Formats: sequence, structure tokens, C-alpha cells
Amino acid sequence: MLPTLLLYCIVFYVIGVLGDVGTASSYDPPYLPTKCGGYNEDQFPPGGLFAAVSDGLWDNGASCGRKYRIRCISGPRRPCKVRSIVVQVVDLCSQDPCPATLQLSNKAFDAISKINAKVNVEYAQ
Repeated sequence: MLPTLLLYCIVFYVIGVLGDVGTASSYDPPYLPTKCGGYNEDQFPPGGLFAAVSDGLWDNGASCGRKYRIRCISGPRRPCKVRSIVVQVVDLCSQDPCPATLQLSNKAFDAISKINAKVNVEYAQ
């Protein structure tokens, strides 16, 4: 049992994220109002790393305030930066259908991708 747990911990820290696979894109301001906090600017986390989620993650609004660790895994022209970030859900995607699983604030998207195009991501709550 201990060797298995140790292996899991090593894999988790080396890879960064073990979770679901989806897509991410950026979305532009204005970010207010949101479905989670309306016009309240206090809903945004320090650092500006936040997201709007698609219907699949929205969970009838229960996703408001959830945090996801996200890592870019692939996309056009090798866009991924080698790091993961944590974003907080502040909104439901305003487009129907949503163009990505997660729409990231510009600051969050710039932290994981070198280009402004939809990328494949791994994410975990």
C-alpha cells in the first residue's frame, strides 16, 4: 500500500494535474456581471485567475467559487507553457454552445498558453 501511495504522489507532483481532459480558451472583458456574483467585484480572486465554465461543469450554479487546477497539454503550434495554475469559477459561459470546457480570463489563459487559440487542458478540482 505504501509503495502505491508513494508512486501516486510522485506522479501527481511530476505531472502536475491528474484529472479530466477538456478545452480552454480566453474570454475578454467586461467580466461583469457574472452568474455567480452579479456586479460584485469581490468575487474575483486576487491575481485575476478565474474562469467561466460550460454547462457540463456549471452544475446548476453549484460550481460558483470552485477552484480547478489547470494544465495545458496540447494545441496548435505547441502553445503550452510548462506550468499549472489554479482558477476560480465566477461565471457560466455566456455563449451557447460554449466554445470550450473552460473560458479563462485573459490573465489565466496567458499563464498557460503562448498563443491565443483554443488549447487542450487537463483539469481537476
